[in-house]
Amino acid sequence: MKYAIVVMDGAADEPLAELEGKTPLEAAHIPHTDWIARNGRLGLVQTIPDGFEPGSDVALMSVLGYDPQKYHTGRAPLEAASQDIPVAPSDWVFRCNLVTVADGVMVDYAAGHIETVQAGTLIERLNRQMACPEYRFYPGVSYRHLLVHQGTMDFDVKLTAPHDIIDEPVAKYLPRSKSGRHLCQIMEEAGRILSQEDINQVRIDLGENQANAIWLWGQGRRPTLDRFESRFGLRGAVITAVDLLRGIGKLAGMEIVPVAGATGYLDTDYHQKGQAALEVLARGDLVFVHVEAPDEAGHQALIAEKIEAIEQIDRHIVGPLLKWLQNQPQWRIMVLPDHPTPIRLRTHTAKPVPMALAGRQIHPGGSLGFNETQARQAGFHIDRGHELMDYFLHVQA
Repeated sequence: MKYAIVVMDGAADEPLAELEGKTPLEAAHIPHTDWIARNGRLGLVQTIPDGFEPGSDVALMSVLGYDPQKYHTGRAPLEAASQDIPVAPSDWVFRCNLVTVADGVMVDYAAGHIETVQAGTLIERLNRQMACPEYRFYPGVSYRHLLVHQGTMDFDVKLTAPHDIIDEPVAKYLPRSKSGRHLCQIMEEAGRILSQEDINQVRIDLGENQANAIWLWGQGRRPTLDRFESRFGLRGAVITAVDLLRGIGKLAGMEIVPVAGATGYLDTDYHQKGQAALEVLARGDLVFVHVEAPDEAGHQALIAEKIEAIEQIDRHIVGPLLKWLQNQPQWRIMVLPDHPTPIRLRTHTAKPVPMALAGRQIHPGGSLGFNETQARQAGFHIDRGHELMDYFLHVQA
């Protein structure tokens, strides 16, 4: 049996007046994903358990079959695992965004999607100039970086993701506890250093958003996951440009497949991701393909770009996978978002998302296509997202 899972990150949405009451999924031309919904089983899955923030770390952990209530310790430690950053059991790891703050307002959670080389230079400058030996910054991709704290302080405080507070005064979201005030001091000192950097002056001259501040969030300690192969009896591979999913995959003992041109943004190479997925299936059991682009469009309220990203996923990833699988004796495929990222809100919600699966022993349920309305009408619902993987692999409907 060959298995393929395609995650359209943040693709689920709400009806939009600009689309005459349709959602981006309803407006998009996605014939291959619609085929899966029509010829297989469509329904809703709750990927965010009660009490959890609706982050991709929680949602993707659920979709991969791991109960966040048992395994989740925070987003940042997953990204550290992806980068093979050494983390002791007592260390705290923080996600560290380079952001744009102006007049005390969060203008841009991604600092204009700063180039990785520029960002790396800024992060290394912080390591050299900040007087805090118990902290170390680790550069990542574009605006996404990490901060590791080695010490005895407890950082069990509420920190808010910067993409949740666009156009909001940052002071409203600063932590007030003793350890939280310590983090505020780190962010303030970093802002002073970054505001004096030549890179930011050049970005101003070019009309680009500065990386004039850092924002710390997603903290946690090192997690432990059971191996995917031990849990499900299959060799799994992950294709993604996002560190948090690579981290989950590494911790689960899955193969991490690099793809040239995969950016985690709207300009990602959809075709290369699809080709890489085909190569994985030719030699393995299961491929898990994740595309971040619809989520990025949702955060920026870019309707046309969100529709385009969904269509590109269908054309270059779902389509080729479906065609290849249909020539195999035994196969299954599943497509779903991990969480909604509504254009109206520009952030994630915890509502259930549509999912469609087709293939061996999965009988058509009478749905007309893949979208939120059809999924609600299908009458099929998985209440605990981490049970979806087992259902997908073993259902005999």
